[in-house]
Amino acid sequence: MAISDSTAQRYTAQDPDVRLMLKVRDDDAGAFEELMRRYQDRLVRLMTHLAGRRDMAEDLAQETFLRVYRSRGRYVPGSKFSTWLYTIAHNVASNALRGLARRREVNLVRRESGEMSGNPIDITALEASGLMPTRQLDKAELREVVKIAVAALNERQRMAVLLNKFEHLSYEEIADVMDLSPSAVKSLLSRARANLRDVLDPYLQQGTKVEVLEETP
Repeated sequence: MAISDSTAQRYTAQDPDVRLMLKVRDDDAGAFEELMRRYQDRLVRLMTHLAGRRDMAEDLAQETFLRVYRSRGRYVPGSKFSTWLYTIAHNVASNALRGLARRREVNLVRRESGEMSGNPIDITALEASGLMPTRQLDKAELREVVKIAVAALNERQRMAVLLNKFEHLSYEEIADVMDLSPSAVKSLLSRARANLRDVLDPYLQQGTKVEVLEETP
């Protein structure tokens, strides 16, 4: 879809990251390094929760930035920079995980100490979701339980939850990233919240062992 001049001008005026990307389009290496500095950790965190492996997540984040750089000459701002970046990241992750889909099972990568690998879940996002426990848990325990629950979601639900609760994208922005309608995103998130509660509630309320959900379409 063609991007109008007025749309491009609006996002250029509103989003400093768009202005940086326009400098990248003009082969400004410093601007590209600044965008990487701003988004590297966020992309690795997102990919870690999607892929379940830190090493794979770092490779996927690198591939995302490589695609950003390769497409710099064709860049026209039709959305916030973060929306455009996460669209590329979504495509990269989907392509990488497609080959694993036939034998999907939740892969919980643990360090030798037994702790979950990757970046911790943001507890404030859990609070915003209405899934805080009635019994008292320490933050480390809570992060691990939530990580298990998020990993149990199917890929589309997991991506929507991560973008909404942890990257703070709106329904409209998630719709752009995932090539869905806003109403479809709302429905996807509703199903994801229901699945999260199915996993989390028994543990958070009574301490029952968390059971991994079968992946649903």
